Amino acid sequence: MEITPQGGRYWRLKYYYGGTEKRLALGVYPEISLAEARHKRDVTRALLRDGQDPAAIRKAERLRSSLAGAESFEAVAREWLAKQKTKLSPATFGKAIWTFEKLLFPWLGAQSVSKITPAELLATLRRTESRGRHETTHRAKQRASQVFRYAIATGRAERDPSADLKGALHPVVSKQRAAITEPAKVAALLRAIHSYAGTFVTCSALKLAPMLFVRPGELRRAEWAEINFDSAEWRIPAAKMKMREEHIVPLPTQAVGVLRELHPLTGRGRYVFPGVRSSTRPMSENTITAALRNMGYDRHTMTGHGFRALASTRLNEMGWAPDVIERQLAHVERNKVRSVYNRALYLKERRKMMQTWADYLDGLAKGANVVPIKAARSAK
Repeated sequence: MEITPQGGRYWRLKYYYGGTEKRLALGVYPEISLAEARHKRDVTRALLRDGQDPAAIRKAERLRSSLAGAESFEAVAREWLAKQKTKLSPATFGKAIWTFEKLLFPWLGAQSVSKITPAELLATLRRTESRGRHETTHRAKQRASQVFRYAIATGRAERDPSADLKGALHPVVSKQRAAITEPAKVAALLRAIHSYAGTFVTCSALKLAPMLFVRPGELRRAEWAEINFDSAEWRIPAAKMKMREEHIVPLPTQAVGVLRELHPLTGRGRYVFPGVRSSTRPMSENTITAALRNMGYDRHTMTGHGFRALASTRLNEMGWAPDVIERQLAHVERNKVRSVYNRALYLKERRKMMQTWADYLDGLAKGANVVPIKAARSAK
């Protein structure tokens, strides 16, 4: 027994291994009795007789114990998430964390990632499926699969149990986002936007939504530092884009006018469209949707994302090159060489298209007999 100056009493075993003196702690007295200490001593001597180092064995056991925690589904998932933070947009990353923390971790988080069975994963997913959230369920399955594949790559699992669930979940019926595309109805929508009695910030965002047709999240998180009035451009950083690639939005004169009028109100802050409760946060993701509902457009008629479908449909029908439209929609070309070529080639065309599109919308809002864009271009 070793007694410390502070009065602590510890059982210690001194032994020699490979010609080196070593000491092994057997426990604290009186928690460990003399009989227990002698039993541990006998077990240790048996290991020495077999040519094993008791201290090395204890160290390996502690390492295995620490690794067991690092091999849980939650530990591996959070490790995978940390590596995705720079690859995913903030919105997508936030949704991924929500999926794990709300739908997967409560039931699978503490289990070893290598021991989760297809049946256990299915039972977890069906908790969400039973609420009719089929798309969310499939998204959770996809996220779980990504973690299992990462565990396989890092040597902590041998297979992905989600692969055995093919056909086990209710299929997702894809639905097109509601959008108004008929010119007469678009005209009525534009007039409703221009007469909307909401806040000045919300009205400004509503005016730019059909004109610039960026994703709703990109619009509400726009920052003044990204706007260049001299070049009439809005450069959205790659970190904010769904495809993680910088996106240039040429600003037609009408958009510049809206932004210049808004600048005295919000220009001293970070965000072009700050939130109502805090200017340090962007506008809520529900603001545009709520405004559309207040104007009488339900979710089956028009959505914030529907402005993209509106622009895509009308611009294609009016004869603009599909590649130009797709580039402005920030739909990334999968062919990397062609992607670089397209970016350099289409900016001039996109500037022209965006200005003509804004002029076209102005004409619709005023109730004019608007000449189709294709005809207007060919007449010049």
